[in-house]
Amino acid sequence: MTEQIQDTASGEPIGYDPRAIERKWQARWIEQGANATDLAGAERPYYALMMFPYPSAEGLHVGNLFAFTGNDIHGRFQRLQGHTVFEPLGYDAFGIHSENFALRMGTHPAELIPRNIERFGEQLRRAGLMVDWGHELSTTDPRYYRWTQWIFLKLLEKGLAYKKKAAVNWCPSCKTVLANEQVVGGECERCGTPVAQRLLEQWFCRITAYAGRLLANLDTLDWSETTKAAQRNWIGRSEGAEITFTVIDRFAFAGSATVSAGQSGETQATALEVRVFTTRPDTLFGATYLVLAPEHPLVSDVMSDEQRGDVEAYLARSKSQDLVARRVNKEKTGVFTGAYATNPVTGQPIPIWVADYVLMDYGTGAIMAVPGHDERDHEFASRFDLPIVRVVAGAGEDARTPVRDGAGTATAGARLVNSGEFDGLEVAAAKAAITAWLERHHAGKGVTNYRLHDWCISRQRYWGPPIPVIYCDACGTVPVPEDQLPVLLPHVEDFKPDDSGISPLARVASWYKVPCPTCGKEGRRETDVSDTFLDSAWYFLRYPSSDRDDVPFDAAITKKWLPVHSYIGGNEHAVLHLLYSRFVTMVLHDMGYLDFEEPFTKFRAHGLLVKDGAKMSKSRGNVVIPDQYIDDWGADTVRTYLMFLGPFEEGGDFRDAGISGVKRFLDRLYRAVQDARVDGAPEEPVSRKLHQTIRKVGDDTARLSYNTAIAAMMEYMKTLKANDRAPHRDEVLPLVQLVAPFAPHLAEELWERLGHSVSVFDSGWPAFDPALVVDDLIEMAVQVKGKLRGTITVTKDISQDAALAAALAEPSIAKFVEGEIRKVIFVPGRLLNLVV
Repeated sequence: MTEQIQDTASGEPIGYDPRAIERKWQARWIEQGANATDLAGAERPYYALMMFPYPSAEGLHVGNLFAFTGNDIHGRFQRLQGHTVFEPLGYDAFGIHSENFALRMGTHPAELIPRNIERFGEQLRRAGLMVDWGHELSTTDPRYYRWTQWIFLKLLEKGLAYKKKAAVNWCPSCKTVLANEQVVGGECERCGTPVAQRLLEQWFCRITAYAGRLLANLDTLDWSETTKAAQRNWIGRSEGAEITFTVIDRFAFAGSATVSAGQSGETQATALEVRVFTTRPDTLFGATYLVLAPEHPLVSDVMSDEQRGDVEAYLARSKSQDLVARRVNKEKTGVFTGAYATNPVTGQPIPIWVADYVLMDYGTGAIMAVPGHDERDHEFASRFDLPIVRVVAGAGEDARTPVRDGAGTATAGARLVNSGEFDGLEVAAAKAAITAWLERHHAGKGVTNYRLHDWCISRQRYWGPPIPVIYCDACGTVPVPEDQLPVLLPHVEDFKPDDSGISPLARVASWYKVPCPTCGKEGRRETDVSDTFLDSAWYFLRYPSSDRDDVPFDAAITKKWLPVHSYIGGNEHAVLHLLYSRFVTMVLHDMGYLDFEEPFTKFRAHGLLVKDGAKMSKSRGNVVIPDQYIDDWGADTVRTYLMFLGPFEEGGDFRDAGISGVKRFLDRLYRAVQDARVDGAPEEPVSRKLHQTIRKVGDDTARLSYNTAIAAMMEYMKTLKANDRAPHRDEVLPLVQLVAPFAPHLAEELWERLGHSVSVFDSGWPAFDPALVVDDLIEMAVQVKGKLRGTITVTKDISQDAALAAALAEPSIAKFVEGEIRKVIFVPGRLLNLVV
């Protein structure tokens, strides 16, 4: 077996042979079960989780490997700290991505996906990940989705799953419902087809019931601040008032009833009311009209005969727009219903309009329009010549000051005007006072509202877990008994969706016609499948118990290993996947199945890679597949190079020319071990540098600053091999331990050559002597374009490259570095100035 490459001209060794070493250690890890986790016996368990991938037909690309490697380094580092680390991996393999690709290829997804998974697995194994493959899973496995269906039944049991007719985004090409975040510029993000709106019966999860807890708990989580901010914005808590406007001439409306947000209350023949939510009850005196969303159930009740034709034509036009476009559309359109309601504080009649800039999924689906103090309302009122009244005046303004050039939205130091007994009150005091007045007069109440809306889990496609419900004419909606799970997805040759809005499963009568579990009469299965977000909302619970078929998760093992200690994933899932996982965990906690309510103690989002300065894409032809690079350079070199590209949480620029420098570093380490002497003692300056490096690499690796950790090891290598000196064994041995998480195959080989019979990952992390690291640290100023932007703590003899890497790893400095760095001015021990 060749383990060292020879220079063909001189015969001198130029580096190690990664192919031989990596084959050797991958085989040994399998033979020894080195990565199999003792889940039951672990004394210091550490669950290091990476978001599981969608197994695309193209296979693993370098962006995937970047993410997996970063998580693997963290897991290996924790193992060196003395933890028993569980690092599982599986596949998020159901869903529209797989189904659409199968349709394009003319291959059934049941045949295509297993091939993709096999290909992914081969690539991942070559990368040297510390994955416990004994707990591999796929969401398409009936052993897995049996329990996804069980979770749906638990939600249904708790009243948190329900079915209703709702306006949804519909892609005519993909022929399925799209979430709002899957619509970009009015088009389907997957295929680019313009999206329309449909009313469909859908299953929803009542995540809004947990909005307050989902928001409050964010303060307790060790997550990236950007991720927590994204979740806070999505949940969107707001304080305000719900106000009741009574429709005038209510006796003219047959069958009138009190209705709010699409839900009927008790029938009252004498009251037809519109309820609105507002964060500005202080502006109620300025409400000069009401607006209903086109989907609001009161529209058909309040429109007059004279206006019926215009209103129905407008409703038809609004259905052609997707919900996202309605949120951002700047052009205001609308139609008068012919009806009026009474403003509760002024007693004056105000007209009721219908407009598509009001949405049913926020508040009550109706708004009070205050054109004097809201820009959207002002645009609408100006277009349709509706009254605009000032009720808030700032400095230099009074009740007679006209509202010009848009609405007066400033509130700092402002007071109420044209507001009766509330004139003169500051805005904050007026909000409380008017809300109290409304409560006394039974015309409203103070409420907390959330932007978050319930989670639609219905999908009218084939490739997903069937929703475990049976419809019976006699018994109604009947959950499938748990002992009849899983409801297997049948093999359907013609799985192409159509324009009906009904799942392809609805064409398979032999599958959906079944006896009712309650009465035995013929029933009908639900033919929608569930959203892939439900598959991924609990997979972290399944991994440690994937060998159990009798329970979704073993109680003792789950208590020992969860919540997840460290979770790493993409920023694209910073909101929905994490939010849905938190919701499902809270529900299972409340039902007594879990003793924790937050699934991920720590979460960090990894960055993205570009290629030669450009975003990777198929159209550019610059997507990097790592196989050839591993063939040419070895997995350890590729792993280390990927982590050296830039801060892990930001990403970097993959350039072919840079990888050779990392290989040279590993080659030098290989030769340093070969050349290591045992006579004499380590040199004091080298020992000092070593201990500084141990501290630096330990600190940086712990906080995922892998690029600066690598830079520190390279810096130490220069000292270790300065003037081609022969290093002492004690000078090089700790470096093998430091490099082990990054280059595990080479580290295992070198550790064995240094005389050890146990794995380097069971050797522990090297300790540093505090006395050898204190005096050598300095504070170096960092300027960007000549302006001081921060300082970095570095060693006195740090190189320019290492100082640059350390500076860019500091977010407070990196945010000022926009564009390419054109010049670096480095004054050793004092200053780093970046010209961009």
